[in-house]
Amino acid sequence: MGIIFFLLALAAGAAIGYIIGFDIGFEKAVQKRIANFEECAAAEYPVMESYPEQCRTPDGKTFTRDIGNELEFSDEIIVGNPRPNQVINNPLSVSGQARGIWYFEANFPVELFDEHNKSLGVTYAAAQGEWMTGEFVAFTAELSYAVPSTRKGKLVIRNANPSGLPEQGKELVIPVIFEE
Repeated sequence: MGIIFFLLALAAGAAIGYIIGFDIGFEKAVQKRIANFEECAAAEYPVMESYPEQCRTPDGKTFTRDIGNELEFSDEIIVGNPRPNQVINNPLSVSGQARGIWYFEANFPVELFDEHNKSLGVTYAAAQGEWMTGEFVAFTAELSYAVPSTRKGKLVIRNANPSGLPEQGKELVIPVIFEE
């Protein structure tokens, strides 16, 4: 009788171990497929309230939401619309504030690209006040664009660079999502 209980206990232990091992293996297989912030958030893993947002998988991998390079230029240009990863529609209204160093003759270029770097449209942002200053000056632009072939794209705002020297050029990149 004791041997039967021993064998049943051994079989039950093996079955539980197999189930737990299978579950852990399945969880790891799911985690391996996660390659970016969107996939991590869609899998309902915790999203940290930070800027930019971060998502962490149970195995400790962290994925950060792509916000372009706005933090790099936050002391020179602030875009209020569109915000990173915002769904946009046609025509796109662009607005914000930039220091006078971004302008030349009261404007600077704004261009929209699809995910394959195909240009969909270009326009110029216009200063809404005296632009010959070191302070922030409001700007606006309206950009009509071609129908994109991808769901995602990027808005590129360049400083006016009348010298044409590459070392004087700056680009603010904002990831966007095209309205379906």
